[in-house]
Amino acid sequence: MKPLVTALFGHRTRRRWIHLILGGALAMPYVFVGSVVVGPLFGDKTFLGSFGAQLSAFAVGLPLAAITALFPLTRPMSVAAVRALCAVPDETLADGPARTRAARGRTVAWFTLHLGLGGVISGMSLALPPFAAFLVALPFVPALRDDSTGAPPFFDEPWWLALSPVVGLLAFAALAACAAAAGGLLARRAPGLLGPTPADRLAAAERRAADLAVRNRLARELHDSVGHALSAVTLQASAARRVLDHDVEFVREALAAIEDTTRRTVGELDAVLGVLRETGEGTGARPATPAPTLAADLDDLLRRTRAGGLRVSATVDADPDALPPQVSREAYRIVQEALSNALRHGGDATSVTLRITVDAADLSVTAENPLPSRAAASRPGGGHGLRGIADRARLLGGTATAGPHDGMWRLDVRLPLKGHP
Repeated sequence: MKPLVTALFGHRTRRRWIHLILGGALAMPYVFVGSVVVGPLFGDKTFLGSFGAQLSAFAVGLPLAAITALFPLTRPMSVAAVRALCAVPDETLADGPARTRAARGRTVAWFTLHLGLGGVISGMSLALPPFAAFLVALPFVPALRDDSTGAPPFFDEPWWLALSPVVGLLAFAALAACAAAAGGLLARRAPGLLGPTPADRLAAAERRAADLAVRNRLARELHDSVGHALSAVTLQASAARRVLDHDVEFVREALAAIEDTTRRTVGELDAVLGVLRETGEGTGARPATPAPTLAADLDDLLRRTRAGGLRVSATVDADPDALPPQVSREAYRIVQEALSNALRHGGDATSVTLRITVDAADLSVTAENPLPSRAAASRPGGGHGLRGIADRARLLGGTATAGPHDGMWRLDVRLPLKGHP
């Protein structure tokens, strides 16, 4: 008995009943228009007129509803209502307007079905409960059996007085059963009529790919900027601690480099996280720091790195100001990661030979440093930097190779200069 009561009056059924009532409310304007059309045919002077006129107005209104269902907002509105009220899994429903003719046709079919069933259930919900309450109260309220109420003569019969409460309760149960059946039908048909088409799935996949690309870019930027800064600051502080008692000038330079590195890294962190912020005019948000480039920031990068004790020999046989902005930004990150790897794996006593040249139509970035010791090579945290360098080069159509070469660790990156704004 309890499963039956739950099926007829449970929380899910009641919500689906509300969804049907919503469909009936949406159907009313179309029924009004239909009544204007069919009213003169039936000679009815009252609004909606006879039951036949009402059915005819409903029949005329549904095709009008089908036509208006072609508007783009129909599917998003319908999907939102189904998600809120019909207990249909989100992943089985499409997002956004219908993009193809077949999807629009299914949306029309859904909208017409929703309004048709909703109109019927709404009409029953308005008519049956008062009638059921009348039948239940009939044996207990003699005034209801008075001739002035228009009640049939057999309402005074004892057998009817005994049966009328049962008939009233059955009428109400029949209404609940019809609403449950109609709501279940709509819930079952929703994925087929409002579900994603191949075009919708492709659009969703493209959105997920774009989101993943943004997240990967954020991860690379955070790894390169913050990772390099932490490595540099750690080694600068370590070098300053070792000479604290006898080389005050070096300590002063190291502390200044630490201050400059942390300040700049905070600015770069703001720039990276700015992708996730929703800023606008008048919000008072602090403007994001521009992304660093070879033209504007290479000298500071080399100075801060050298202040940590790393010996860097840099040869720049190119005009950084003439590089495309995107190439200049990515090349800076690649140089930064190359120096960070040397610091991380070789320590502050190692040396790096850096060459930045323009070879034909490519920008070449080469970094060489002694092979790390076995202990340094086994330190945790390696591997992501070289992968990030390869990803940056590949996004620009270039190449990146790294590995032992003539007793040295060599990173060689080539970035095409053509085809970038």
